[in-house]
Amino acid sequence: VQLQASGGGLVQAGGSLRLSCAASERTFSQYAMGWFRQAPGKEREFVAAIGWSDSSVGYAGSVKGRFTISRQNGENTVHLQLNSLKPEDTAVYYCAARRALGIFTTAEAYDHWGQGTLVTVSS
Repeated sequence: VQLQASGGGLVQAGGSLRLSCAASERTFSQYAMGWFRQAPGKEREFVAAIGWSDSSVGYAGSVKGRFTISRQNGENTVHLQLNSLKPEDTAVYYCAARRALGIFTTAEAYDHWGQGTLVTVSS
């Protein structure tokens, strides 16, 4: 499956962005999806994950309550709504996919990755 992430940009602290990840796979509904981010000089870290439906989600503690992951299976798309952004949220955000049931919070669990979209939060 090919993944195309979009929606990044420059925003002031406290602002919002909506990231999208479009998948090329017709069986997208059978893929667990995740978002990760990598800040300059830091390792890639887990942000959010979603299973086959919106009822199965997971978040990193640093974003819980501020970010929301959702999916639209009919459009082969997963979204990440970023609210109350902080300068420390600045990073390249990547979407990832794995054809499996469940949610997965480690990068090693995913087989397919998008190219990343840059989010910059100014103070």
